[in-house]
Parts: sequence; C-alpha cells; structure tokens
Amino acid sequence: MAALGVVLAGVLAVAALLVIRGFVLARARGTIVCRVRDGRGGWKSGVARYVGGELHWIPFLGIGLRPRHALARRGLTVSSRRMLEAGEGPAGYWAVVCSAEHGPLSLAMSEDALTGFLAWLESAPPSAHLDAA
Repeated sequence: MAALGVVLAGVLAVAALLVIRGFVLARARGTIVCRVRDGRGGWKSGVARYVGGELHWIPFLGIGLRPRHALARRGLTVSSRRMLEAGEGPAGYWAVVCSAEHGPLSLAMSEDALTGFLAWLESAPPSAHLDAA
C-alpha cells in the first residue's frame, strides 16, 4: 500500500511539473500561443517565439524545452490563410499554411499574433525569399 502511495505521489508531481512548465512557456516574454498541424494528425498546442531568423515552436505537452519545429524565415512562404471553423479551434484563431523547407506546415494563432507573424515574415531582407541556388 505504501508503494502505491509513492507511485501516486510521483505521478502527481510529474503532472504538476508539466502544468507549471506549460504555464511558464505561455507567460514567457516574446512568446505567442500557437497551434501546429504538420499533416500527421490534429492541431497540437504550444508556444512560438521568434529567435533571429527562425520561428521556434515548443509543445505544451512534453518535458523538453527545445523546439519541436524551427521554421527558417529564409524561403518560408504563406500559401493560404483562413479563419478556423467552429469546433476546429479557439474562436478568432486563423489557420496559416506555410511552405517550409521540410514541407507544408499549418499554424493557428490569434489575429494579433498573425499580424506579428506576417510582419516578421515581410521584414526579411529581399534575398531571404529567394531559393538558395
């Protein structure tokens, strides 16, 4: 019975650490709440942050702090954008399909975050949108 209590306490501690990690990620300076869909399933929640010429996306669920996706601004283009439908995600979120180095990737973010993302993308030097030869 004591072993069960120790296991339960360990599970609760891990769960609490994951919740704290998600809260810290969401509140960190310079991050935006952003969902990602990479063609292998539904939307995954996380945060994105701009680091130099890349957009790093870190999932809420997980233990690592390394980005799961790093989108280089060089060569990144927006193929389409649309408002998320009811039941697909949070109200007021926009889905943006990006053509990236490793294939298409969909991002979902608030309208304010989308404005910032598009401004970041457009602020790249002109040579950043040319394919590397």
